[in-house]
Amino acid sequence: MLPTSREKILDVAEARFAQRGYAGVGLREVADAAGLGKSSLFHHFATKAALYGAVLDRVIERIDQRMRRALESGSDPREQISTAVVALIDTLAEDPPAARLLLRTVFEDDDLSPAEAPELAASNERLDALIARIAQAIADGVASGVFRPMSAPDAIQTLIGAVVFPFASGEFGERLAGETFSAEGIARRKREVLALIRSGWMRPHSRGEES
Repeated sequence: MLPTSREKILDVAEARFAQRGYAGVGLREVADAAGLGKSSLFHHFATKAALYGAVLDRVIERIDQRMRRALESGSDPREQISTAVVALIDTLAEDPPAARLLLRTVFEDDDLSPAEAPELAASNERLDALIARIAQAIADGVASGVFRPMSAPDAIQTLIGAVVFPFASGEFGERLAGETFSAEGIARRKREVLALIRSGWMRPHSRGEES
């Protein structure tokens, strides 16, 4: 199925915003790159803030759908977290601009108000709910004794750094570790993050080691 005009705009805008940030992208540039007139763009998005909000919401919705399915796939916290991490890696690997866009948003969304881009509020609510679900899986793992006692917020930040940053690191990451988006690069990232969880989060008896 061919992408709609709206999807073309979102695809182009995501790549541009990820590359140069909110302030560095103009609507005329997005319309031209999408092969559309500026009036067509305004038909879908009245302002650049609305376009940015829609781009970010689409990225977070994809992540939320994949990770939430993983977190709801079983009752074992180890399996929930591991499956969710793999789902996040796969989602970012399939959408190369997404990781860089997410990191830029952390530093740039202060330039936008909810009144300018209501989609940002929806994105934040979606993201907060997902983080709360991950935190619950961690708490369940600690309570059941399969995870060591730890701070869920700190553990989540560690996961974000281990998963999102490599996909956003561009030429630096490729010089350091090779092709990030190659099949081997993606498989290697999964191995490394899952090993981090296994060795850093799990109690010895829960990862098959002697106490």
